[in-house]
Amino acid sequence: MRTTHQAGRRQFLQGVAAAGAASILLPSADRAFGYQAPSERPVFATIGLRNQGWAITSKSFKFADFAALADVDANVLGDNVEKVRKAQDKKPDAYQDYRKVLDRKDIDAVMIATPDHWHTKIAVEAMLAGKDVYCEKPLTLTIDEGKLIEKIVKQTGRVFQVGTMQRTESDQRFLKAIALIKNGRIGKVQKVTCGINGMEASPVIPAVPVPEGLAWDFWLGPAPKVAYRALPEIRQGYGGGVPLYSNCHYSFRNWHEYSGGKLTDWGAHHVDIASWALGASDTGPSKVTPVDYTLPVEYKDGYPLVDDQYNAATKFNIRVAMPNDVELIITSEGDNGILFEGTDGRFFVNRGKLAGKPVEELENNPLPGGAIEAVYGGKVSENHTANFIEGMKSRKQPISDVWSHNRMLEICHLSNIAMRLGRELQWDPVKREIINDAQANAFLSREYRKGFEIQM
Repeated sequence: MRTTHQAGRRQFLQGVAAAGAASILLPSADRAFGYQAPSERPVFATIGLRNQGWAITSKSFKFADFAALADVDANVLGDNVEKVRKAQDKKPDAYQDYRKVLDRKDIDAVMIATPDHWHTKIAVEAMLAGKDVYCEKPLTLTIDEGKLIEKIVKQTGRVFQVGTMQRTESDQRFLKAIALIKNGRIGKVQKVTCGINGMEASPVIPAVPVPEGLAWDFWLGPAPKVAYRALPEIRQGYGGGVPLYSNCHYSFRNWHEYSGGKLTDWGAHHVDIASWALGASDTGPSKVTPVDYTLPVEYKDGYPLVDDQYNAATKFNIRVAMPNDVELIITSEGDNGILFEGTDGRFFVNRGKLAGKPVEELENNPLPGGAIEAVYGGKVSENHTANFIEGMKSRKQPISDVWSHNRMLEICHLSNIAMRLGRELQWDPVKREIINDAQANAFLSREYRKGFEIQM
């Protein structure tokens, strides 16, 4: 016998299929729910709800009301509508097409947590529609997309927060780490190692029918059109089980068509902190060298020769020449976190600890008052959403601005390009282009699939 919940889910999915991907699934609310004016309490919408989408939404209930949600998977959408309703006692509208969210005049800001290949299109169109934007990291799939977002932020004056929450959260461990650097506790920095872990290769993944409720072509969006693939092994979840290996739900980061593997996943966190600590948030490297790495499939001219297996690097050791003769190592080996080494000592930091002799010495020689606030540029916000809303009210860019994010993300993108082509890259941080390498420069941008171009 089906439970009431199962029956309701079935009816929800049938309604989605009947209405089509671009249709509104629930009636519009506008301000009928009694939301306060933006100056008092902003009205948000989240686009992309699996995993991190729910995480950033749930951390934001204290500061904002959610009037709408959007996701191309009706299963994910339905579950999150119910979770948001319980959390704020108001049922948000639900859409499979994010453009319906951007059409709403009552929504002040959007939170974007789609797979990476959708970030730029949605973010640009949201700003042009008058919305402030909170977008998950990594912000872009390519370097040129970052330049476009910078241009639109400047053009529209919208406030834009990138979801590199280590700048605000994690018990301020990363802020304290930067304060140690800024206050000379390890002398001159000579080397920084970012451990970001590796990933597993996949077996051959067969094409299978698209799961019920998933608008697969719309999920692909700007990316090339390909078959939906999944292994028969499943994880318990929506609809009785979710494929363990899948092009979308759990593994989009493992494919260069949608993301950049660990380099733009954990790299977007730890390379960000390293660049901030080195004062390199407005410049970039001079050289990126792939010392040792493993690609899970064969490549030719920078492109994988098969489309039925993960293709992002599984293991890597990359050496980056940073300003002031600092060596940055990005590696899949060792502990996840950042090791700072200087002329007078070294220490390690990650989300769980801050350790090393310079840290132990704080007991007898604490940092000066206001050292962490000096790093942050003022009082540290309660969380990353709070900082975003503070920026919305002041009309100043928040702590994770697009310019500093793109500068450090260029290092991660260049690392992937270097591995895909199998060679060292020379980088011009002023022109923001690869020196004397036309083939490598072609990877700074990508072609959007017809029908999914950015609407300017």
